[in-house]
Amino acid sequence: MIYAIALGSNLGERLQHLQDALRLMLERLPQARLLVAAPVYESAPVDCPEDSGAFYNTVVELECEASPSEVLLILRKIEGELGRPKERAHHAPRTIDLDILCAGNLIMNEAELTLPHPRLAERRFVLQPLMDISPDLVPSGLSASVAVLLTRLKPDDDSIRMVVRGWA
Repeated sequence: MIYAIALGSNLGERLQHLQDALRLMLERLPQARLLVAAPVYESAPVDCPEDSGAFYNTVVELECEASPSEVLLILRKIEGELGRPKERAHHAPRTIDLDILCAGNLIMNEAELTLPHPRLAERRFVLQPLMDISPDLVPSGLSASVAVLLTRLKPDDDSIRMVVRGWA
């Protein structure tokens, strides 16, 4: 199955955390293969405590032989290994944040996992990198492509800037 996974970091060596997370995903997810990695963007923190630092955000598409629940479990373990505590304040600064955005054409609404990600269409820091690698993607259950969803955001929504290409 093909997964779109968002990666974010706003503590410490942000780019290194993204690189480490991707390496671990490719090592740990069954038969994982990176299809494409978007550029890394820096963005202001959204809904975070006032003293939170800026995030580095990106999206990768990878293929692997695991169910969405299995992928989620592995991503949570990677977050823990890279320093994200299980118990934390909501939207607290973090070394790494890994979210499944889409899993093929699946639609899920379970306690632990909703697909596509429920805030996918609201976040420029997710839509911009996803647009860079898959502009024509229409996430299951949504009526518009990523490119169109991006145009629907207000121009002043959490500004972002590209900081790194070819990071993966």
